[in-house]
Amino acid sequence: MTKQDRNFDDISNKFAKNIYGTTKGQIRETIVWQELENMLAFYPSNKPLQILDAGGGQGQLACKLAKLGHQVTLCDISAQMLALAKQQAQKDDLTLNFIHSSIQLLDSHIKEQFDLVICHAVLEWVADPIVILQTLKKYLKPNGYLSLMFYNYHALLFKTVTLGNFGYTQTGLAKRKKKTLSPDFPRVPNDVYNWLTELKFDITQTTGIRIFHDYLLNKSKAQTDFEQLLELEKQYCHEDAYLKIARYILITAKNRNK
Repeated sequence: MTKQDRNFDDISNKFAKNIYGTTKGQIRETIVWQELENMLAFYPSNKPLQILDAGGGQGQLACKLAKLGHQVTLCDISAQMLALAKQQAQKDDLTLNFIHSSIQLLDSHIKEQFDLVICHAVLEWVADPIVILQTLKKYLKPNGYLSLMFYNYHALLFKTVTLGNFGYTQTGLAKRKKKTLSPDFPRVPNDVYNWLTELKFDITQTTGIRIFHDYLLNKSKAQTDFEQLLELEKQYCHEDAYLKIARYILITAKNRNK
């Protein structure tokens, strides 16, 4: 971890209210779970998987995976986030392995490799994303899958321009306030694709998360017409024209054996 990397101990409760408890959070969770189910289908159904949820936050995905019988390890740099994840696991009577650590310092906690590694909404908060990807690869078995989601720079730029915030674009979309829910380092998709290729990952799927939701002119429609919106998000999330301006991009990548 560097001094620039983000720890959410100061605003962990905001995530539950402002992200997970909103329509945008519901769309994100639904599409992500849909893609994870597709990924799980690549593995034998009669064998529980060893899964690492790196930067797993409040543990929503980790708990859902544990309910399916998989052995899940969740790490997070935020003690408060980890406490919320533990509370959810206890509530659901689930056994998970919790590690309070940054991804970069996992060496002192983990020696084994995993069938599946999940890293969602982390790259946009760290100063050196390549180190994160190198670390994740180290913990992934040959031919295992990585589920990687990141905040899309192009979506932020598009939204900023359509709002008329031209001055903000001239700053390179640099944040004005440091401790907010707006990511510190939005990622250019082609950069991420290239990093994965250089690390000998094969990208098998790209998915757009919130391709329409964040551009609604009438924000109330996200609630009053949520089901219709969700169906459209699911229908077009793999269409190249739309996923390029999705708020998040979710990548499924296979760890090349050689």
